[in-house]
Amino acid sequence: MQALTKQQIGLGTAAISISLLGLVRNWAAGGACSTKDLNKNLKGKVIIITGSNTGIGYETALQLAKQGATICVACRPSQKTHDAVRTIREKSKNEDVFASELELDSMDSIRAFAERWIKSGKPIHILINNAGVMAIPERRETKDGFEMQMGTNHLGHFLLTELLLETIKSSAPARIINLSSISHSRNGPDSRGSFINFDDFQSKKDYAGPRVYSRTKLANILYTDNLAKRLSGTGVTANSLHPGVVRTELIRHVNIPFYAWSLYPIAMIVTKTPWEGAQTTLHVALSDECSQVTGKYFADCVIKAKSAPQAESVDAENTL
Repeated sequence: MQALTKQQIGLGTAAISISLLGLVRNWAAGGACSTKDLNKNLKGKVIIITGSNTGIGYETALQLAKQGATICVACRPSQKTHDAVRTIREKSKNEDVFASELELDSMDSIRAFAERWIKSGKPIHILINNAGVMAIPERRETKDGFEMQMGTNHLGHFLLTELLLETIKSSAPARIINLSSISHSRNGPDSRGSFINFDDFQSKKDYAGPRVYSRTKLANILYTDNLAKRLSGTGVTANSLHPGVVRTELIRHVNIPFYAWSLYPIAMIVTKTPWEGAQTTLHVALSDECSQVTGKYFADCVIKAKSAPQAESVDAENTL
Protein backbone atom coordinates (compact mmCIF):
# COMPACT_ATOMS: atom_id res chain seq x y z
CA MET A 1 0.00 0.00 0.00
CA GLN A 2 1.45 3.34 -1.05
CA ALA A 3 2.01 5.82 1.77
CA LEU A 4 0.19 9.13 1.58
CA THR A 5 2.31 12.18 0.94
CA LYS A 6 2.27 15.19 3.26
CA GLN A 7 0.45 17.13 0.57
CA GLN A 8 -2.27 14.49 0.31
CA ILE A 9 -2.65 14.37 4.09
CA GLY A 10 -2.84 18.15 4.20
CA LEU A 11 -5.49 18.28 1.48
CA GLY A 12 -7.49 15.54 3.17
CA THR A 13 -7.36 17.31 6.51
CA ALA A 14 -8.44 20.58 4.90
CA ALA A 15 -11.36 18.87 3.15
CA ILE A 16 -12.53 17.28 6.41
CA SER A 17 -12.19 20.59 8.27
CA ILE A 18 -14.21 22.44 5.64
CA SER A 19 -16.91 19.75 5.76
CA LEU A 20 -17.09 19.96 9.55
CA LEU A 21 -17.29 23.75 9.43
CA GLY A 22 -20.12 23.44 6.93
CA LEU A 23 -22.00 21.07 9.23
CA VAL A 24 -21.52 23.42 12.19
CA ARG A 25 -22.65 26.41 10.12
CA ASN A 26 -25.78 24.56 8.95
CA TRP A 27 -26.54 23.56 12.54
CA ALA A 28 -26.09 27.13 13.75
CA ALA A 29 -28.39 28.46 11.02
CA GLY A 30 -31.25 26.46 12.54
CA GLY A 31 -34.66 25.91 10.98
CA ALA A 32 -35.89 27.72 7.91
CA CYS A 33 -39.27 29.01 6.81
CA SER A 34 -40.57 26.91 3.94
CA THR A 35 -40.21 28.02 0.33
CA LYS A 36 -43.98 27.66 -0.01
CA ASP A 37 -44.58 30.18 2.77
CA LEU A 38 -41.93 32.56 1.43
CA ASN A 39 -43.78 32.63 -1.89
CA LYS A 40 -47.26 33.36 -0.55
CA ASN A 41 -49.03 36.37 -2.01
CA LEU A 42 -49.55 38.84 0.84
CA LYS A 43 -51.17 41.60 -1.20
CA GLY A 44 -53.76 43.28 0.99
CA LYS A 45 -52.17 42.19 4.27
CA VAL A 46 -51.05 44.95 6.63
CA ILE A 47 -48.15 44.24 8.97
CA ILE A 48 -46.57 46.33 11.74
CA ILE A 49 -43.01 45.44 12.73
CA THR A 50 -41.31 47.29 15.58
CA GLY A 51 -37.57 47.81 15.32
CA SER A 52 -37.55 46.95 11.63
CA ASN A 53 -34.90 49.41 10.48
CA THR A 54 -32.10 46.94 11.22
CA GLY A 55 -31.27 43.32 11.99
CA ILE A 56 -33.96 40.67 12.24
CA GLY A 57 -36.76 43.20 11.95
CA TYR A 58 -35.34 44.63 8.73
CA GLU A 59 -34.95 41.18 7.14
CA THR A 60 -38.49 40.28 8.20
CA ALA A 61 -39.89 43.50 6.75
CA LEU A 62 -37.98 43.10 3.49
CA GLN A 63 -39.18 39.53 2.96
CA LEU A 64 -42.82 40.31 3.73
CA ALA A 65 -42.65 43.38 1.47
CA LYS A 66 -41.31 41.19 -1.34
CA GLN A 67 -44.44 39.10 -0.92
CA GLY A 68 -46.66 42.14 -1.42
CA ALA A 69 -47.67 43.07 2.12
CA THR A 70 -48.14 46.63 3.30
CA ILE A 71 -45.37 47.16 5.85
CA CYS A 72 -45.20 49.68 8.67
CA VAL A 73 -41.62 50.19 9.86
CA ALA A 74 -42.38 51.24 13.44
CA CYS A 75 -39.18 52.86 14.72
CA ARG A 76 -37.59 56.00 16.08
CA PRO A 77 -37.35 58.76 13.46
CA SER A 78 -33.79 58.65 12.14
CA GLN A 79 -31.72 58.53 8.98
CA LYS A 80 -31.41 54.78 9.54
CA THR A 81 -35.19 54.40 9.47
CA HIS A 82 -35.47 56.57 6.36
CA ASP A 83 -32.78 54.54 4.61
CA ALA A 84 -34.38 51.24 5.65
CA VAL A 85 -37.74 52.21 4.15
CA ARG A 86 -36.11 53.37 0.92
CA THR A 87 -34.03 50.20 0.62
CA ILE A 88 -36.96 47.90 1.37
CA ARG A 89 -39.05 49.65 -1.28
CA GLU A 90 -36.26 49.37 -3.84
CA LYS A 91 -35.38 45.74 -3.15
CA SER A 92 -38.98 44.53 -2.87
CA LYS A 93 -40.34 46.71 -5.69
CA ASN A 94 -43.19 47.44 -3.27
CA GLU A 95 -44.15 51.05 -2.58
CA ASP A 96 -46.52 50.06 0.24
CA VAL A 97 -43.76 50.38 2.83
CA PHE A 98 -43.76 53.34 5.19
CA ALA A 99 -42.34 54.45 8.53
CA SER A 100 -44.33 55.59 11.51
CA GLU A 101 -42.67 57.14 14.55
CA LEU A 102 -42.56 54.85 17.56
CA GLU A 103 -40.34 55.15 20.63
CA LEU A 104 -41.01 52.22 22.92
CA ASP A 105 -39.40 53.95 25.90
CA SER A 106 -42.06 56.66 25.76
CA MET A 107 -45.71 56.00 26.64
CA ASP A 108 -46.68 59.25 24.92
CA SER A 109 -45.02 58.09 21.68
CA ILE A 110 -46.75 54.71 21.88
CA ARG A 111 -50.13 56.30 22.48
CA ALA A 112 -49.58 58.75 19.61
CA PHE A 113 -48.64 55.88 17.28
CA ALA A 114 -51.77 53.92 18.21
CA GLU A 115 -53.98 56.99 17.88
CA ARG A 116 -52.64 57.73 14.40
CA TRP A 117 -53.14 54.14 13.36
CA ILE A 118 -56.69 53.86 14.63
CA LYS A 119 -57.62 57.17 12.97
CA SER A 120 -56.18 55.92 9.67
CA GLY A 121 -58.68 53.06 9.60
CA LYS A 122 -56.01 50.59 8.46
CA PRO A 123 -56.38 46.97 9.55
CA ILE A 124 -53.60 45.00 11.26
CA HIS A 125 -53.23 41.42 10.11
CA ILE A 126 -49.88 40.77 11.78
CA LEU A 127 -48.23 42.65 14.65
CA ILE A 128 -44.59 41.68 15.17
CA ASN A 129 -43.16 43.02 18.42
CA ASN A 130 -39.53 42.73 17.41
CA ALA A 131 -37.69 45.73 18.91
CA GLY A 132 -35.63 45.54 22.05
CA VAL A 133 -32.61 46.60 24.07
CA MET A 134 -30.22 44.17 25.73
CA ALA A 135 -27.94 44.00 28.74
CA ILE A 136 -27.53 47.73 29.39
CA PRO A 137 -24.53 47.84 31.79
CA GLU A 138 -25.89 50.47 34.18
CA ARG A 139 -29.48 50.91 35.27
CA ARG A 140 -31.31 53.53 33.24
CA GLU A 141 -34.94 54.61 33.08
CA THR A 142 -37.40 55.36 30.32
CA LYS A 143 -39.00 58.76 29.92
CA ASP A 144 -41.80 57.52 32.18
CA GLY A 145 -39.53 56.27 34.96
CA PHE A 146 -39.50 52.54 34.18
CA GLU A 147 -36.29 50.51 34.14
CA MET A 148 -35.13 50.80 30.52
CA GLN A 149 -35.05 47.13 29.49
CA MET A 150 -38.35 46.15 31.11
CA GLY A 151 -39.91 49.42 30.00
CA THR A 152 -38.89 48.93 26.36
CA ASN A 153 -38.93 45.19 25.84
CA HIS A 154 -42.09 44.38 27.78
CA LEU A 155 -44.09 47.39 28.95
CA GLY A 156 -43.72 49.31 25.69
CA HIS A 157 -44.89 46.38 23.59
CA PHE A 158 -47.59 45.58 26.15
CA LEU A 159 -49.09 49.06 25.85
CA LEU A 160 -48.78 49.10 22.06
CA THR A 161 -50.51 45.74 21.71
CA GLU A 162 -53.31 46.59 24.13
CA LEU A 163 -54.03 49.90 22.39
CA LEU A 164 -54.20 48.18 18.99
CA LEU A 165 -56.01 45.06 20.17
CA GLU A 166 -59.50 46.00 18.99
CA THR A 167 -58.14 46.86 15.55
CA ILE A 168 -56.32 43.54 15.40
CA LYS A 169 -59.44 41.63 16.46
CA SER A 170 -61.53 43.39 13.83
CA SER A 171 -58.91 42.37 11.23
CA ALA A 172 -59.08 38.65 12.05
CA PRO A 173 -57.70 36.24 11.11
CA ALA A 174 -54.67 37.96 12.59
CA ARG A 175 -51.47 37.11 14.42
CA ILE A 176 -49.48 38.71 17.23
CA ILE A 177 -45.84 37.65 17.43
CA ASN A 178 -43.64 38.57 20.39
CA LEU A 179 -39.90 38.07 20.07
CA SER A 180 -38.62 36.58 23.30
CA SER A 181 -35.33 34.73 23.79
CA ILE A 182 -33.84 31.54 25.13
CA SER A 183 -32.31 33.80 27.76
CA HIS A 184 -35.66 33.63 29.56
CA SER A 185 -34.30 30.33 30.87
CA ARG A 186 -31.05 31.83 32.16
CA ASN A 187 -29.60 34.28 34.67
CA GLY A 188 -32.01 33.27 37.41
CA PRO A 189 -31.43 32.72 41.14
CA ASP A 190 -30.49 29.12 40.41
CA SER A 191 -30.08 26.76 37.46
CA ARG A 192 -33.81 26.64 36.78
CA GLY A 193 -33.98 29.85 34.78
CA SER A 194 -34.96 33.48 35.02
CA PHE A 195 -37.34 34.72 37.69
CA ILE A 196 -39.31 37.95 37.90
CA ASN A 197 -39.23 39.44 41.39
CA PHE A 198 -42.46 41.41 41.52
CA ASP A 199 -41.32 43.06 44.76
CA ASP A 200 -38.45 44.63 42.79
CA PHE A 201 -40.00 44.83 39.33
CA GLN A 202 -38.04 48.00 38.61
CA SER A 203 -34.74 46.28 39.53
CA LYS A 204 -33.78 49.12 41.86
CA LYS A 205 -32.32 46.76 44.46
CA ASP A 206 -30.84 44.12 42.20
CA TYR A 207 -29.66 45.30 38.78
CA ALA A 208 -27.46 43.38 36.39
CA GLY A 209 -27.91 44.00 32.67
CA PRO A 210 -28.04 40.38 31.41
CA ARG A 211 -30.24 39.26 34.32
CA VAL A 212 -32.78 42.01 33.76
CA TYR A 213 -32.80 41.32 30.01
CA SER A 214 -33.66 37.68 30.76
CA ARG A 215 -36.54 38.82 32.96
CA THR A 216 -37.93 40.97 30.15
CA LYS A 217 -37.88 37.98 27.81
CA LEU A 218 -39.70 35.91 30.43
CA ALA A 219 -42.24 38.73 30.70
CA ASN A 220 -42.75 38.54 26.91
CA ILE A 221 -43.66 34.86 27.23
CA LEU A 222 -46.01 35.37 30.18
CA TYR A 223 -47.80 38.21 28.39
CA THR A 224 -48.12 36.12 25.22
CA ASP A 225 -49.73 33.30 27.17
CA ASN A 226 -52.17 35.74 28.75
CA LEU A 227 -53.01 37.23 25.36
CA ALA A 228 -53.63 33.80 23.86
CA LYS A 229 -56.18 32.99 26.57
CA ARG A 230 -57.94 36.34 26.29
CA LEU A 231 -58.10 36.12 22.49
CA SER A 232 -59.45 32.59 22.36
CA GLY A 233 -62.23 32.35 19.80
CA THR A 234 -61.50 35.74 18.19
CA GLY A 235 -59.45 34.47 15.26
CA VAL A 236 -56.33 36.15 16.62
CA THR A 237 -53.35 34.06 17.68
CA ALA A 238 -50.49 35.10 19.96
CA ASN A 239 -47.14 33.32 20.04
CA SER A 240 -43.63 34.06 21.27
CA LEU A 241 -40.31 32.91 19.86
CA HIS A 242 -36.55 32.71 20.22
CA PRO A 243 -34.89 33.90 16.98
CA GLY A 244 -31.54 32.33 17.82
CA VAL A 245 -28.20 33.84 18.75
CA VAL A 246 -28.00 36.43 16.00
CA ARG A 247 -25.35 38.91 14.89
CA THR A 248 -27.31 42.16 15.28
CA GLU A 249 -27.03 45.59 16.90
CA LEU A 250 -28.85 44.22 19.94
CA ILE A 251 -25.49 43.45 21.56
CA ARG A 252 -24.35 47.09 21.31
CA HIS A 253 -24.66 47.56 25.10
CA VAL A 254 -22.96 44.28 26.01
CA ASN A 255 -19.57 44.75 27.63
CA ILE A 256 -17.39 42.26 25.73
CA PRO A 257 -13.87 41.79 27.18
CA PHE A 258 -11.06 42.68 24.81
CA TYR A 259 -9.66 39.15 24.81
CA ALA A 260 -13.04 37.76 23.72
CA TRP A 261 -12.69 39.44 20.33
CA SER A 262 -10.12 36.77 19.47
CA LEU A 263 -13.06 34.38 19.30
CA TYR A 264 -14.80 36.49 16.65
CA PRO A 265 -14.11 34.02 13.78
CA ILE A 266 -15.71 31.23 15.80
CA ALA A 267 -18.66 33.45 16.71
CA MET A 268 -19.25 34.11 13.01
CA ILE A 269 -19.64 30.37 12.48
CA VAL A 270 -21.87 29.48 15.44
CA THR A 271 -24.19 32.51 15.36
CA LYS A 272 -26.96 33.34 12.91
CA THR A 273 -27.09 36.06 10.31
CA PRO A 274 -30.06 38.45 10.61
CA TRP A 275 -31.73 36.61 7.70
CA GLU A 276 -31.33 33.29 9.48
CA GLY A 277 -32.59 34.90 12.67
CA ALA A 278 -35.74 36.05 10.86
CA GLN A 279 -36.75 32.52 9.83
CA THR A 280 -38.76 31.62 12.92
CA THR A 281 -40.59 34.96 12.84
CA LEU A 282 -41.46 34.37 9.19
CA HIS A 283 -42.58 30.82 9.92
CA VAL A 284 -44.93 31.89 12.72
CA ALA A 285 -46.21 34.79 10.60
CA LEU A 286 -46.82 32.81 7.41
CA SER A 287 -47.23 29.10 8.04
CA ASP A 288 -50.69 27.58 7.66
CA GLU A 289 -49.66 25.22 10.46
CA CYS A 290 -49.52 28.20 12.82
CA SER A 291 -52.89 29.65 11.86
CA GLN A 292 -54.64 27.88 14.76
CA VAL A 293 -51.64 27.61 17.09
CA THR A 294 -51.65 30.06 19.98
CA GLY A 295 -49.90 30.53 23.31
CA LYS A 296 -46.82 28.64 22.18
CA TYR A 297 -43.09 29.34 22.22
CA PHE A 298 -41.12 28.67 19.03
CA ALA A 299 -37.43 28.26 18.21
CA ASP A 300 -35.90 27.13 14.92
CA CYS A 301 -39.39 27.07 13.39
CA VAL A 302 -40.79 24.45 15.79
CA ILE A 303 -42.65 24.58 19.09
CA LYS A 304 -40.30 24.31 22.06
CA ALA A 305 -40.81 23.87 25.79
CA LYS A 306 -40.52 26.99 27.93
CA SER A 307 -37.42 26.47 30.04
CA ALA A 308 -38.03 28.61 33.11
CA PRO A 309 -40.56 27.29 35.67
CA GLN A 310 -42.10 30.73 36.09
CA ALA A 311 -42.88 30.75 32.35
CA GLU A 312 -45.61 28.20 33.10
CA SER A 313 -46.88 29.98 36.22
CA VAL A 314 -50.46 31.23 35.98
CA ASP A 315 -49.91 33.27 39.15
CA ALA A 316 -46.92 35.04 37.59
CA GLU A 317 -48.87 35.59 34.38
CA ASN A 318 -51.79 37.17 36.24
CA THR A 319 -49.52 39.26 38.48
CA LEU A 320 -47.66 40.60 35.46
